[in-house]
Amino acid sequence: QVQLVESGGGLVQAGGSLRLSCAASGSIFSITVMGWYRQAPGKQRELVAHITSGGSTNYADPVKGRFTISRDNAKKTVYLQMNSLKPEDTAVYFCNVLWDDRHRSSWGQGTQVTISS
Repeated sequence: QVQLVESGGGLVQAGGSLRLSCAASGSIFSITVMGWYRQAPGKQRELVAHITSGGSTNYADPVKGRFTISRDNAKKTVYLQMNSLKPEDTAVYFCNVLWDDRHRSSWGQGTQVTISS
């Protein structure tokens, strides 16, 4: 069984910062890409950022320059540092992990991020 446990969401004012974490555990191996997605009410889930096992990163345009994704391979954990937060960043944030050499994908349960104006 594979578990992805997210933490770090919450309510902050615009301009503030949050750091999300997602730790993988269980029978998970050969982790390749780790990423963060978000889903706002009434909208589709969208990619926020992802990072490969080699450290290459990719960001959605709305978060470039404000968010930073990183990972600790030994801890099987991915992080998302979110700065200069805006009300439009309000969403449920989900982590996603591709593992078993990208043959399998697992999702976290989601963590709520709410930015007040």
